[in-house]
Amino acid sequence: MLTRRIIPCLDVMNGRTVKGVNFMNLRDAGDAVELACKYRDEGADELIFLDITATHEKRKTLAELVKKIAKNINIPFTVGGGITSTEDVKVMLYSGADKITINSAAVRDPDIINELAEKFGSQCIVVAIDAKKINGVWKVYLNGGRIPTEIELMDWALDVDARGAGEIMFTSMNHDGTKKGFANEALRQMTRKVGIPVIASGGAGNMKHFYDAFTLGNADAALAASVFHYRKITISELKKYLKEKGIMVRT
Repeated sequence: MLTRRIIPCLDVMNGRTVKGVNFMNLRDAGDAVELACKYRDEGADELIFLDITATHEKRKTLAELVKKIAKNINIPFTVGGGITSTEDVKVMLYSGADKITINSAAVRDPDIINELAEKFGSQCIVVAIDAKKINGVWKVYLNGGRIPTEIELMDWALDVDARGAGEIMFTSMNHDGTKKGFANEALRQMTRKVGIPVIASGGAGNMKHFYDAFTLGNADAALAASVFHYRKITISELKKYLKEKGIMVRT
């Protein structure tokens, strides 16, 4: 049976961890390095760092902050935000990242997925997909949810898989920050279609939501931010709950 992963996410803006609802109304959630250390100690399987305004502000990811976090953790570390080239990836890997995530750059130039996968290995490349369901159809969004496209979610997920990405991180903008659960129907559809792991993101509010993401959505990993940042759930408690419910997790 597949071991499921629990991944806290640090959404960073101006060097501080923030969290909002539906990608809006961001509020401070604490120091990124301190949170990273806390999650390391609680048993997080991985950590994801997203410089959420880097693409919109047309600048590069905060490399110095990435270095500080990497020096303090010993779990797989994924970094994203403003990454548009092989040079950007090199900087992040040299700064201590184990994997990088690309989003808007991949939609604008899908060939970059092939290029990065060939140069650094598929295991290093996570493609993040932000999508919103409008009138029953899931559409992909760019620049941290600011720019809509006409690209349909499942079509893009299949393309990402075919181009050599190692993983997909799917964030439902409809569910983000609502604490009402993940987009399990879309998750299940995606995991049935693609052959690579899918990380569920957006909507975690209680421990059952993680259980549902793994059973109803068939996600390989579940990501959350605010429930961990504000201590609504601890990772150690969540893993204990999931084990008791029959979900295989790393301890």
